[in-house]
Amino acid sequence: MTKAVLTERSLQQASWVLEDVPLDDVEKLARAHGLPEIIARLLASRGIAAEDVPGFLNPTLKDHFPDPFALAGMSAMADDLAQAIEEKKQIAIFGDFDVDGATSSAILYRFLRHLGFDPAIYIPDRVEEGYGPNTEALKTLKEQGTDILLMLDCGTTAFDIIRAGTEMGLKIIILDHHEAEEALPDAWHVINPKRKDDTSGLTMLAACGVTFLSCVAVNSRLRTRGYYEERQIKEPDLKSLVDILALGTVCDMVPLTGPNRLFVKAGFAIPEERLNTGIRAIIRVAKINPPLSTYDAGFILGPRINAGSRVHKADLGARLLCTDDGQEALNIAWTLEDCNSKRKDMQAQMEKEALRQVEDQGLQTAPVILVEKEGWHPGLSGLVAGNLKEIYGRPACVVTYASSMEGVKEGRGSGRSIPGIHIAQAFIDARTVGLLEKGGGHAMAGGFTVRPEKIPELRSFLESHVRRQQESGNINIETRIDGLLTVRGATLSLISLLQDSLGPFGQEYPEPVFALTNLRIHKADILGGKHIRVMVGEPEGGPRLKAMAFRAVGTALGEILLSSRTQVIDLAVTLKINEWQGRQTPEAIIQDAALPDGAKSALERVSQTA
Repeated sequence: MTKAVLTERSLQQASWVLEDVPLDDVEKLARAHGLPEIIARLLASRGIAAEDVPGFLNPTLKDHFPDPFALAGMSAMADDLAQAIEEKKQIAIFGDFDVDGATSSAILYRFLRHLGFDPAIYIPDRVEEGYGPNTEALKTLKEQGTDILLMLDCGTTAFDIIRAGTEMGLKIIILDHHEAEEALPDAWHVINPKRKDDTSGLTMLAACGVTFLSCVAVNSRLRTRGYYEERQIKEPDLKSLVDILALGTVCDMVPLTGPNRLFVKAGFAIPEERLNTGIRAIIRVAKINPPLSTYDAGFILGPRINAGSRVHKADLGARLLCTDDGQEALNIAWTLEDCNSKRKDMQAQMEKEALRQVEDQGLQTAPVILVEKEGWHPGLSGLVAGNLKEIYGRPACVVTYASSMEGVKEGRGSGRSIPGIHIAQAFIDARTVGLLEKGGGHAMAGGFTVRPEKIPELRSFLESHVRRQQESGNINIETRIDGLLTVRGATLSLISLLQDSLGPFGQEYPEPVFALTNLRIHKADILGGKHIRVMVGEPEGGPRLKAMAFRAVGTALGEILLSSRTQVIDLAVTLKINEWQGRQTPEAIIQDAALPDGAKSALERVSQTA
């Protein structure tokens, strides 16, 4: 498809491009499937083939569920774990402390509990133990009588620790989705779609997705072996766990494509009365009205479930999702709410100090921002790194300090990246050359452990690594515009149509971005000290539209929005329905802005001072 360039240089230093979709293709798609023209155009521009449209718009667990046995090693793992279940071996779970780890742990726990097991769940403390498995935890589990340890959302690069656990006599099964190296750890089984020998094409899965498919595979083997028939028990209702799966998939920010789209669509369609007890409790505490959306999951529920692990209560998220006791779930949900409030206060102070460090050290223009400080909370490093990345538009790493299990001071870092820069690969390569003790993650997010004296050398290494990635030309500096829109056209009916037909939206399947051009800002104010709210309309008059720019204060975008009432501006926005006091109104969420040629001097002035 050809592309039309709407603007060559936005405030985010991106070009806005609109794909020129042939009208004939759109009309054929619309006629064949009875679709509105705008939906057909969006599907065509996103490369959805005509024959795939029904399954894309309305995927079902019955017809579109992926084959678990396509994952490398799954068949052998399912056979061995099914036999261990028959032999009533003692099984334990080691899960990561984030939402993906909590949901993975809950899915596996609930599956095993139906089979008559009561597996211990070990969630490491972010501060005391850091990311991933550690030898002391494995010793504890072995001393408790564990025969088989299922390691969820971690372990793929923990070579030494897995070897130590194996030597203790543990049979370790890794169910993970983080980047893998050529060699795999010495575990009993490693199920990870990012294994170099995996050809399943399921690299989009979060660990909860890998765990769910593993449960399906083991269940299949148990059925074949006559496990349920011999014991006269019902098979577990794995479909009842899809709401947990959907929550973990959204919160881990994996691509919302392929089976992930199916999982989220199916999970969020579950009626409120049938939702997981813990999810119902935290929905109530967070004051959310079902049905859930990806925004609810990612920005309201996820931070609360994560909050416990950030303030020394690492297992609360898993416990919330494992219990069937409504009062216990509500108590945990309120505790997590309190943890989240404490987290917000701690994060605000830490972020303030990190921003000051960036400014004082002149790191705004570095290929990758790396800040560190004694006393910062390790559980907040990823959140602060993510905000630094958003503010400065470049990869960011935040290093905090703690003592290892052996009492040695170590730096624990989290990194967040931008499109085109694979941050986890940089960490893996840094570990390979001896700069990191641990390192890995995803393209957009990762973590590492570093000795304090190696920070300067690590900074230089990461800067060089990112420069090489930049020079390779893989960085996407285009903002995809899905269509042109007027203020008058941003209606509730349009927004509902987009959400109902094309949703849910998420990573690598983003909400449609529309260009609102030739606007004037009639009102602008600051909310909460960091967000900007504006009322926009067209110069000739007519209706006005409320638009929000989150975390825009102090940025070039924010400065323009607050000072552009006398000039014309273009906005790149997504659309949402705002609900307030029972009234619904359309609202735009500003992603970027651009100025007409005559106002470029203002852009340059803001860019120099921002």
